[in-house]
Amino acid sequence: MESRPSSLNLYRSARFELSAATPKQFPRETGPEVAFAGRSNAGKSSTLNRLCQQKQLARVSKTPGRTQLVNFFQLSNGARLVDLPGYGFAKAPEGEIARWGRLIEAYLSQRNSLRGLIIIMDARRPMREKDRQMLEWSQYHGIPAHIVLNKADKLKRGELARARQKTDALLRKDFDSVSLQTFSALKGEGIDALHTRLDEWLVE
Repeated sequence: MESRPSSLNLYRSARFELSAATPKQFPRETGPEVAFAGRSNAGKSSTLNRLCQQKQLARVSKTPGRTQLVNFFQLSNGARLVDLPGYGFAKAPEGEIARWGRLIEAYLSQRNSLRGLIIIMDARRPMREKDRQMLEWSQYHGIPAHIVLNKADKLKRGELARARQKTDALLRKDFDSVSLQTFSALKGEGIDALHTRLDEWLVE
């Protein structure tokens, strides 16, 4: 089932704007932004590509941790999608991983235009320590968060239902304002729910 044509056209309009290695390189704030975060093997880039119906908008790699910069994508209405560096799995020097963490923290704390945070998790392994840390960051900075349990196609229906129930129970305990959905970047399942959530933040 397809999303509203207006939503589809908006996200299909996404175009790469720039990559930032430091906060000084972030573009001037001109409209609302939603950032995408997640473990390096959760399928963040694939989710962005499926969302925007573009196969190569965000670079997909078989090697986790390839997103090492903050990547900005402009939409036709002036809003932006922002791809943050992956966390928790990348094979890189500790100093470099620490730099990515500081870059993410700087983005979350400095962008007044940030309306929400999409946190991508592998449905088979949700709510790892780094995921909880990202939720704590968003909570501390007052940023609404929405969890996308990606790779739903890797689980049987019952397994997926249990993964969602378990995640929902953990959220109700510590992060009761965070919303949740299942998703498959491979098959597009859950795309309507994701478009709807993003519309609430980006369409004025």
